[in-house]
Amino acid sequence: MSRRSVFTLIPLCVLIIGIAALMIAYPRESLAAAVHGVAIWWGVLFPALFPFFVISEVLLGFGIVHFFGMIFDPMMRPVFRIPGIGGFVVAMGFASGYPVGAKLTSQLWKDRLVNREEGERLVAFTTSSDPIFLIGAVCVGFFHDASLAAVLAAAHYGGALLVGLLMRFHGRGAPSTPAPRAAAGNRSSVWARAFKAMHKARLEDGRPFGTLLAQGVRNSLNLIFLLGSLVVFFSVVLEMLTMSGVIHMLSGLLRMFLNVLQLPPALSDALIGGTFEVTLGAKAAGGMDDSTLLVFKTAAAAFILSWGGLSVHAQIVSVLSQTNMRYAPFLTARILHSLLASLLVFVLWKPMRPIGVLLENALPAGKFGTDGATGWLTLFPLAFVVFAGSLFILFSLYLLHSFLKRTV
Repeated sequence: MSRRSVFTLIPLCVLIIGIAALMIAYPRESLAAAVHGVAIWWGVLFPALFPFFVISEVLLGFGIVHFFGMIFDPMMRPVFRIPGIGGFVVAMGFASGYPVGAKLTSQLWKDRLVNREEGERLVAFTTSSDPIFLIGAVCVGFFHDASLAAVLAAAHYGGALLVGLLMRFHGRGAPSTPAPRAAAGNRSSVWARAFKAMHKARLEDGRPFGTLLAQGVRNSLNLIFLLGSLVVFFSVVLEMLTMSGVIHMLSGLLRMFLNVLQLPPALSDALIGGTFEVTLGAKAAGGMDDSTLLVFKTAAAAFILSWGGLSVHAQIVSVLSQTNMRYAPFLTARILHSLLASLLVFVLWKPMRPIGVLLENALPAGKFGTDGATGWLTLFPLAFVVFAGSLFILFSLYLLHSFLKRTV
């Protein structure tokens, strides 16, 4: 065993033993935290993610992803240095939230449709919150203010796209996967070639619809139970660290750091909670009483949603462990995304407020519970809106890139 492995293993063993000791010392609190984690998984994650997991499996088997790959290849490669098939992953990742983007990317890597560097770029900016959670749980459920949905969504998804543009410089010397080319003398439209690519992928897969659906459900159940276990685990860890006073100590240190930056120290509890679990951090940000700090509370929520919490990081690592993709680029992207999203809140605060007021009447807070689970079906069409909007933005970026390339 290398010296580096020993230095990594010893602190990890000490942490695990310490958590186990705290669970023995605080059994009632540990059980309550576990039950709370199960409630989050069953009430929010399961209904919001499981349908998308199954749908993505079926779409891969039917070759729909290959269809989008042919359509978006001229757009994705020059702008993001990702094969066109990544355009579908971007739209699905934004519409369905973490960790769907990582799951789809890992499947593309297994099918040799992306290489390691391209997969790392793709996972870096497709790991985002879904619109159902962002609007229903955070804005309406936690902040009780639907008018924040516009600025928070624009900052969160806009920050993700900026991360995608920055990550194109990741692995600059790495080769790219070959671009699809039309056969010699083939003057058919890109749509015809896309349908042919979809048909070819469907024939190569060959599984009947019943088999495809059954395998999709089974694989999705395995993943959703894994994600639920991680949510429960980190819920217990956060509660044990709170009972031991570690969270209070970290919050005090963060308060001093926020004072140095001339930021409200009251944000420390939300940021510390969001470091471990995104739901708990966002709920703490929305629960702050001082209404004069609304813009700072929203920026903190954008930071937390973009960081994702260590629970989401563990979910992504569990998905990437089946590939050769590395965690370090993803961690760098999360830091960049959280900083960019929080800064965008301040930039977009005044321009987006009129749009937010229009949403306030459309999304009354009475339809939602404090955990964001009640009424989530009301917001389900937003997932399709974000999906279509993502594809439109990708196409717009391609047109902008083409225009700038011609003028330079």
